[in-house]
Amino acid sequence: MLSTAQPTCFLIADISGYTSYLAGVEIDHAQDIIADLVGTVVTALRPSFRLAKLEGDAAFTYAPAEKVDGTLLLDAIERCYFGFRRRRRDVRQATSCECNACVRIPDLNLKFVAHHGAALHQRMAGRDELMGSDVIVVHRLLKNDVVEQLGMSAYALITQACLDAMTVDPAALGMTEVTETYEHIGEVRAWVHDLERRWQEEDARARVRVTAADAAFAASISTTVPPQLAWEHVTEPGRRLGWQLGTTEILVSNAQGGRRGVGTTNHCMHGKDAVIEEILDWRPYDYLTEVTTMGTPMGLVKFVTTIELEPTPAGTVVHFRFAPPKSARERAIMREMTPAMAGMFEHRGAALAAQLEAELGARAGGEESDLPTPRPDGVLASIARAR
Repeated sequence: MLSTAQPTCFLIADISGYTSYLAGVEIDHAQDIIADLVGTVVTALRPSFRLAKLEGDAAFTYAPAEKVDGTLLLDAIERCYFGFRRRRRDVRQATSCECNACVRIPDLNLKFVAHHGAALHQRMAGRDELMGSDVIVVHRLLKNDVVEQLGMSAYALITQACLDAMTVDPAALGMTEVTETYEHIGEVRAWVHDLERRWQEEDARARVRVTAADAAFAASISTTVPPQLAWEHVTEPGRRLGWQLGTTEILVSNAQGGRRGVGTTNHCMHGKDAVIEEILDWRPYDYLTEVTTMGTPMGLVKFVTTIELEPTPAGTVVHFRFAPPKSARERAIMREMTPAMAGMFEHRGAALAAQLEAELGARAGGEESDLPTPRPDGVLASIARAR
């Protein structure tokens, strides 16, 4: 029986160069390498996206959503690509094998296709299958002219329908508009996000981070969810209101093209009063750093804060670290504030942990395809599979 069509964000991650890579390489080593890289990709996208199925060298994933947070989608795509690049490098450096399959690992790259539409769920051969015209569209878009027209080998092709659901400005984000035409479908407007450029920008950008040794005040919250889910609830304004007790509204400004990141300013309203946060560094799903300005009965105080996500076997620990302010007057104010801050984070910690636990439960259930695994005695057997 077909269910009612549900609004859905579709995302396919496809390892490009796969066909030419397989030509003339040792198939057993190639299978191990592809299995490892596909596992890296899917692990990075979960649980924001569910795995519908593996399609050879591609992972077809989806997220039920009427509207899409553009920042979170682009964060997920970029973080997945960065993880793929690092894993590809690590695997090549860690193996001493000089067979063609291992030597040619750098020939493999990653591209994404994102689309928003509707999907029906149907049981077929004992599995839940997504069906509908939009499922066809997102798969047809894998065959496109981006490489020939723009010379990009690593990219995200995002349809106009998906961007409309995201409410971001693709031109302001440096994307390039393209039109793809398919038989029986017609023209599909889309925008290309250059992931190689973003990789280079990420690599060159200076890091700003308050370490545990630097902090004048710190608080940690233990959760049972993966970093991807913790990042959503720590950074998305609507979700912050659910655990950031005392905050009545969060107004966002200076978000480039509608995307939150470095340079974005959050006005966290506490009634008529505002705490102003300007983002200095943005590293999904590792940490973000911001400079915070707030008024107190003792005067204005400004300090730098890092929110860092530490993966653990049980989930993620969210660390809040506050650097000491620059002036002696402001440092004195922070010392006076410390007992109140400790009490505030005790309440916020309980609220955040409960909110994340409820969200994890809501996303649980349903079956997903099994991930391929390299052979236990294969070429990657001695390489740690840290993600």
